[in-house]
Amino acid sequence: MSTFRYLLCALTLLPVLACADTATPFEREVIADFDEPWALAFLPDGRMLVTEKKGNLFVVAQDGAKAGPVTGLPDVAYGGQGGLGDVALHPDFEKNGLVYLSYVESGTGNTRGAAVARGVLDTGGRRPALRDVEVLWRQYPKVLGYGHYGHRLLFDDEGYLWISSGDRQKFTPAQDMQANLGKMIRLHDDGSVPADNPFVDYLSEEPLVDDVAVYGEVWSLGHRNPLGIALDAEGRLWEIEMGPAGGDELNLIRRGANYGYPVVSNGDHYDGRPMPDHDTRPEFEAPKAWWTPVISPGDLMIYRGDRFTDWRGDALAAGLSSQAIVRIRLGEDSAEEVARYPMGARIRSIVEGPAGDLWVLEDERGSSQGRLLRLTPAER
Repeated sequence: MSTFRYLLCALTLLPVLACADTATPFEREVIADFDEPWALAFLPDGRMLVTEKKGNLFVVAQDGAKAGPVTGLPDVAYGGQGGLGDVALHPDFEKNGLVYLSYVESGTGNTRGAAVARGVLDTGGRRPALRDVEVLWRQYPKVLGYGHYGHRLLFDDEGYLWISSGDRQKFTPAQDMQANLGKMIRLHDDGSVPADNPFVDYLSEEPLVDDVAVYGEVWSLGHRNPLGIALDAEGRLWEIEMGPAGGDELNLIRRGANYGYPVVSNGDHYDGRPMPDHDTRPEFEAPKAWWTPVISPGDLMIYRGDRFTDWRGDALAAGLSSQAIVRIRLGEDSAEEVARYPMGARIRSIVEGPAGDLWVLEDERGSSQGRLLRLTPAER
């Protein structure tokens, strides 16, 4: 690549620009720019829905043309790590038009918590709109602070809705069955609790706080800040989360399992105090892979396409502080990083497109510009 073209790629002087990268097996094409983008999901017609943390949702064509912002969204409490988060389509979207959004909402006394709502997407008018919006789920309890919401969304092949719920930087709720913080949540598409969830019949020895019973929602516990969830070809759920000072984790999620946080972690407290490793407490489920130094995972996907044939079945993690895409080989009961592709920016989200290309959202922080990129195999 010429010096001139390299500078064009780095500075994004052109709205759409293919950038061949000799250090990576793909070419990058800058599609569009956003203001703090967080997530994207493809519509059946090939367009995308893209969220921005400040509360905007756009319908975006593959050439970067935007429609929106979509009207009718819930009020969003923006700040810190919070705002508008993930977006997912109902498995029967083509029939019912339902779009699911995660976001942060305000509570009393400056408290906050994540929530999940759904509504019907209407793109037939002059401006796209979300109609008949209803809230299906909320983090409980709402607490002070601006971090560790998690709130990634995923539908599995049986139509269950999965929600990753962060510990909200409060540590102990991840082990408290009277809170749904620090948990993996499994619900029906309408927000109701499946009868076969592992803790439906759980009875606490202490009275319920505010007479709220959230334990039935819980599939697994002991999570810190789970920011990526994905299904493999066998239908198994994998989850990636940020550790404390070290110890980012990739977990294979099992029914009713406890992943140990904050009792154990392969990292330490930020103030330097040590935390026991997973191998000291075998009653807790250990991660299949972990990272020190951290990669700061922002998202997770498992590749099933045909464009990057050698990657089929591998997990791809979006790296924030690592400014990379991390490729992970998944085994029956193991996982191992096999490659790391520098991106020169904090990567917030990564999604497989309809044609098997990779679509990537940069974070917008520091030198990271909040761009939407398309990655295609490099010509060799």
